[in-house]
Amino acid sequence: MGTPARARVRRAAPRSRTKAVNLALQGGGAHGAFAWGVLDRLLEDGRIAFEGISATSAGAMNATVLAWGFTHGGRDGARESLAAFWQGVSESGMKYSPYRGMPWSAHTHDFSLERSGNFVFMEMATRLFSPYQLNPWNFNPLREVLEAHVDFERLRRESSVKLFLAATNVETCKVRIFKANEITPDAVLASACLPFLFQAVEIEGQFYWDGGFLGNPAIFPLIYECDSQDVVIVHLNPIVREGCPRTASDIMNRMNEVSFNSSLMREMRAIAFVTALIDKGQLSDREFKRMHIHSIRADEEMVQHDASSKFNPEWGFLTHLRDQGRAHADEWLDRHFACIGRESSVDIRAEFL
Repeated sequence: MGTPARARVRRAAPRSRTKAVNLALQGGGAHGAFAWGVLDRLLEDGRIAFEGISATSAGAMNATVLAWGFTHGGRDGARESLAAFWQGVSESGMKYSPYRGMPWSAHTHDFSLERSGNFVFMEMATRLFSPYQLNPWNFNPLREVLEAHVDFERLRRESSVKLFLAATNVETCKVRIFKANEITPDAVLASACLPFLFQAVEIEGQFYWDGGFLGNPAIFPLIYECDSQDVVIVHLNPIVREGCPRTASDIMNRMNEVSFNSSLMREMRAIAFVTALIDKGQLSDREFKRMHIHSIRADEEMVQHDASSKFNPEWGFLTHLRDQGRAHADEWLDRHFACIGRESSVDIRAEFL
């Protein structure tokens, strides 16, 4: 496969008025390219400033790369860094991916790993052997990509964006939130550590797995540590999938989606509860923070891609998801920009309870 064409980034349009929001970025492997598209469009628009970003797994990578790009080059630097990072993911991933040699079609979505002997072998191997047996050297190609595209030392010193990356403590079953001054390659990889594929990431004597088990993403740091009341959630895992799954692979796929949405649903329930008490006058909005929740999601797109496609680094697939993300962000800006700072643009009870 040839090298993917270098992504071209148009300069962000200058805007005189901006509104500050916080971002909540879900994890989802290669599906994180959808969030790349969302972020690219929000940065391009220029009317939104990012105070804090809470993120998990692929979301943590997007958040870290965005914050680094913004640190050294503002909005355009963030967009260029994200584009370069995802190109690096594709180039590195295609060397090792079971998708190698299986060209993807955006028109038919005819790209299921279930038909790939490589993937069947990989799935069976990860069920029989641990990553300590399959990958004793603990090789993770994403480490090289991250280190090539982010100056972590400078990011820890200079980041103007508040970062909150979630990881799951293997021993205590507690969520660990890594803040901007703690971000290292290990912290990002801990947030994205799938236990069947990678050895737990050890940081300061503690072992971590993917943050999606306990916070995908965690909303509470944005409530307690940011001034903005607005949270824009960028979803990767479909909440609604019609029909009852019947095959083993469909059941596992839906279990994956339910599992990685569960922590977010619980936090949305708590936010709805507090908001209702504020509305009834039973809690003071001077003592309790009223949150404005916004949601950018594309369930109709994401249900077309099963969980196995989260391992697909093929450039055509990534740019397809990027373009979908840009389109959905564009629609959200047109419909809901005026809601920022005033009210939620999503019915929390209808969508999450």
